[in-house]
Amino acid sequence: MNVKLFRRDESSTIDESVDPSVPESEQAAATTSTTPGKGRPTPKRREAEGKRRGPIAPAPLTAKEARARRKAVKGTKEDRKSAAADRRAAVQDRRARMLAGEDKYLLPRDQGPVRAYVRDLVDARRNLVGLFMPMALVLILSMFVAPGLQTIVTLAMLVMMFFMIIEGFVLGRIVNNRVLERFPDTTDTGFKLSWYAFVRASQIRKMRAPKPRVGPGAAV
Repeated sequence: MNVKLFRRDESSTIDESVDPSVPESEQAAATTSTTPGKGRPTPKRREAEGKRRGPIAPAPLTAKEARARRKAVKGTKEDRKSAAADRRAAVQDRRARMLAGEDKYLLPRDQGPVRAYVRDLVDARRNLVGLFMPMALVLILSMFVAPGLQTIVTLAMLVMMFFMIIEGFVLGRIVNNRVLERFPDTTDTGFKLSWYAFVRASQIRKMRAPKPRVGPGAAV
């Protein structure tokens, strides 16, 4: 019986990368789907950013050239004046809209229908606490004119602060009750709302922001 033996040179010709259990069609598809290498090294981040930005202008050689370059970047004098005028006009327009009470331009503490209603309630009242700042200024100036009145001025200031506390407590109760009647589902109540009303009432009427929409004694 003749037994055919494979010699070393014949067995080495078999492709070890071929799996006989996989069909030839799938092996060919896998071979063709392999993505070849780029054939070039990946560029560094600094090189890629340099290509995106473009070439860098050389540094100016003289002071005159540097001034000319700054002027070119800033634009002409008329352009700068026009841009500054536009910015001032935008700021003034925004402030005018804020003082008019437009909700979009108000500070977060002043936004919302509840805060607008509280401002109307305060502005419609004649508040004693609003006289505190003018009277305090008069009393302080009187101390310089007549130093002997220091004790009387101090006592008057304490009395004014006592009445301010009482009026602030009463005003807070009134504001919270009226807000709950008008906005029963609101959560903007309590001490924060009372303090908001008290701070507005303590300001001089002409200096309040936003400006009052109702006059003293108006029905709100």
